[in-house]
Amino acid sequence: MSYVRFRTNAACLLAGFTVLWILPDGASAKSNDRKETNTLGKAAGVLQGMLAKDDVPPALLAKAKCIVVLPDVKKFGIGIGGTGGRGAMSCRTGKGFNGPWSAPAIYSVSGASVGLQLGGSSTDYALLVMTDNGVDALLKGKTKLGSSASIAAGPSGSTAVSSAGGTDILSYGRTTGLFAGVSLGGAALDPDDSANRDLYGKAITAREILIANSVATPPAAHALVSLLNSKAKAH
Repeated sequence: MSYVRFRTNAACLLAGFTVLWILPDGASAKSNDRKETNTLGKAAGVLQGMLAKDDVPPALLAKAKCIVVLPDVKKFGIGIGGTGGRGAMSCRTGKGFNGPWSAPAIYSVSGASVGLQLGGSSTDYALLVMTDNGVDALLKGKTKLGSSASIAAGPSGSTAVSSAGGTDILSYGRTTGLFAGVSLGGAALDPDDSANRDLYGKAITAREILIANSVATPPAAHALVSLLNSKAKAH
């Protein structure tokens, strides 16, 4: 009887360890799902707010090939500063970038700057990708803004379209907090492969999502894509 009880207890203990081993992965997957859903929800809210206040000119958005919305990008530092955050990129479908907007790919932004920097801030960005070179640079991988693709503060007002020039990416932002001497120029944008895998349930590249349109828009991204299709129909 003692041997039987030992085997029974050992089996129960092993089952308990198995459950404990499995649970963290399941919990981690659910946590990642919530993180991607939160990122996409924030991106939709940021873009809606910026369009409502005309912070982003609708006429320029209508001409953009792609858009990257980066909510709540953190900047911090004393002397040497850092930048970090995540957001979503969507492109127009069709060979001429003239169709409806694609399902989004998750991108991360990071970087460091040297110069006069003090304090910290949180900035929401909308980056309008205006050229083929800008699109190609962002699809290739880590893109240093201002180097791999030119970036400039986006123009506003009635002359926004004519004054946009040939810049690859036009940047619009709204900031809270205190920060001096640093901008998004020099930061790097990179597809977040692990986040995109969590979002779409398989390993997938940004090009497959944005250009090949190999996946449907997930429910968490419906608000963002619907907003783009309703506010920027014409190219």
